Amino acid sequence: MRPSRLAPALALLAAVQLVSACDRPEPAQSEITAAKPDALSARLDAAIDKAIEENRIVGAVVLVAQDGKIVYRRAAGLADREKSVPMREDAIFRLASVSKPFVSVAAMRLVEDGTLALDAPITRWLPDFRPRLPDGTAPDITVRQLLSHTSGLSYRFIEPQDSAYIRLNVLDGMEQPDTDLAGNLKRLAQTPLAFKPGTSFHYSLATDVLGAVIEKATSQPLQDAVQRLVTAPLGIADTGFAVTDLARLVPPYLNGEEGPARMTDDTIMPMGDGRLEFDPSRALNAQAYPSGGAGMVGTAGDVLTLLEAIRTGGNGLLKPETVAQMITDQTGPEARTQGPGWGFGLGWALLLDPAAANTPQSKGTFQWGGVYGHSWFVDPEKKLTVVALTNTTPEGMGGPFVTEVRDAVYGAAAGKIQP
Repeated sequence: MRPSRLAPALALLAAVQLVSACDRPEPAQSEITAAKPDALSARLDAAIDKAIEENRIVGAVVLVAQDGKIVYRRAAGLADREKSVPMREDAIFRLASVSKPFVSVAAMRLVEDGTLALDAPITRWLPDFRPRLPDGTAPDITVRQLLSHTSGLSYRFIEPQDSAYIRLNVLDGMEQPDTDLAGNLKRLAQTPLAFKPGTSFHYSLATDVLGAVIEKATSQPLQDAVQRLVTAPLGIADTGFAVTDLARLVPPYLNGEEGPARMTDDTIMPMGDGRLEFDPSRALNAQAYPSGGAGMVGTAGDVLTLLEAIRTGGNGLLKPETVAQMITDQTGPEARTQGPGWGFGLGWALLLDPAAANTPQSKGTFQWGGVYGHSWFVDPEKKLTVVALTNTTPEGMGGPFVTEVRDAVYGAAAGKIQP
């Protein structure tokens, strides 16, 4: 599979690797923490404090679990800088692409029960969604290709300003909508595919399309389907397509030359040849369509609960063989989904070659993040799950903070990682 034409913005987006110590439980003894029980906490505290002191992030919630036990938890900095509100562990964040694992798992539950089929064309459920190649042909796109971002679709924020995505006002799911999901997919279907589906990788609106497939297949709104299939079975209460407690919703910030600036609607972040538009108030708009790739809100604890269910083989939510499919590479390392050494599974990037990626993470680690300032990863070999949600982008998504948290977890000095 050949590599995609990826703007520098996508490399940034895909650079995700990643109440305080007073009530922190005793860390599990392991190869990461056994030498000194307090070492993990000291390293992570130092990394987080440094990012806050250097004004790179305003606030963060960082959780680390190993072998099913929370070995580190911290809410640091400020949730709302202007009001001097401290961060709290149950803070609610705009999740952006951290929505994708929830929707991907919902789709895989439907694959398990036969409602969906991985290699079925999505026209079975969306007969009018037939985007074409530049030569005018309309190839089939499958459910598998949506999950693996090998469909040939793109995101508007990746595209140059003269593209069809701009001309047709295709929405990325981050901005206030002027249409519903069906209307946005109608626009998307008019854009040319970047390549024949299944032949390359390109990050895209595929998970929004997958959300529409789920709606048609279940005859339910996406928010109801995700609740029934994923969040309710896991006992998750604060993560979904609507804010459950406005008092806990944190405002987002955008890094700038003078430090993080509080976002307002119509905030623009340049992304290579493109630009990403943020409308934070979308999360409060009950009429906004549910964007499967970017529209959820939730807490770090809820994200950890989902990822731990996957790490442990499904934990009753999915069958172990389904999880095995999701953490099997679909693209090959040439896709370089997060740089050298990375491929892509069904819903997230997958580490194929730690030496090529220059990372202490184990082969088979899977990860992604969110453009509002989030990162997460799961290292199945070390039974390790790390969630770092911040209110500051791009630092919390693809800045040094992400690598610093990762290296603090593994005890490696930044820039001195040995393969």
